[in-house]
Amino acid sequence: MTPEEAARAIEGVLLDGLDPETAPARSAIPVPAGELLMMPAASTAYVGVKIAGVAPANPTVGLPRITGSYLLLDGPTLQPVALLDGIALTSLRTPAVTAVALDRLAVPEAEHLVLFGSGPQAYGHLDALLAVRRLTRVTVVARSAEPAEALVRYARGLGLEAAVGTSAAVAGADLVVCCTTARTPLFDGALVPDHAAVAAVGSHEVDAREVDEVLVGRSALYVEARAAALREAGDLLMAGVTAADPLWNLAELVRGEAPVPADRPRFFKSVGMAWQDLAVAAEVHRRGVGR
Repeated sequence: MTPEEAARAIEGVLLDGLDPETAPARSAIPVPAGELLMMPAASTAYVGVKIAGVAPANPTVGLPRITGSYLLLDGPTLQPVALLDGIALTSLRTPAVTAVALDRLAVPEAEHLVLFGSGPQAYGHLDALLAVRRLTRVTVVARSAEPAEALVRYARGLGLEAAVGTSAAVAGADLVVCCTTARTPLFDGALVPDHAAVAAVGSHEVDAREVDEVLVGRSALYVEARAAALREAGDLLMAGVTAADPLWNLAELVRGEAPVPADRPRFFKSVGMAWQDLAVAAEVHRRGVGR
């Protein structure tokens, strides 16, 4: 499945009437190595659950920080039908969700992407955004020089003008995407132009954020689901956002029900939800069995 096809799968379930507000909540269980996440979702045709591990010490021994598997079951009988690589699935669906949102939030002439991070999600987001938008330029901002340069080379191989930059690059951005493990803001939100669209996908913790309260206060706000964001989105909660504030969910955005103002930034905060995994996993399985 290509990034564009994954984005269409996400759009499809929303256009078919899925309500993200009713999706089951994620369960987070502390374990000695870090955290175990359980993410169930169900539709008429399929049921699925992702079990993901977050092991902060893994990179020090050359292993991925995130681990996981996805079990897909037949909806009517609950018989297992497939076991998928949970990390490959996450690496596909998270950028797809961002692409669906930013395709609607970015100005038509958006060309310059400022990309924070240099890990798998950074590569996935670059591919996904290129699938829905005609970008010409990318600026990579990352903590480590070598991975940042590697991502720049990858972007150049895709035909983009690419360079390593600093956080100040957001002042000239059309799109800003944050996919890092940062727990404090990555840039000064006052620098972001009014025409820019910003997405943050790096955390689902109430005490971690990639953007500051300045950007949140300036922006029109969009989330996958209000219920999930008000439980988990530190970027919003630490900026003082409450249920009384205007938050548009992804279904409302996709269906054309959410306003998209042109006079201030548009900020999409993603925490990751189980219905997204199910949408992509189900489509992968349908392709695999030819139906």
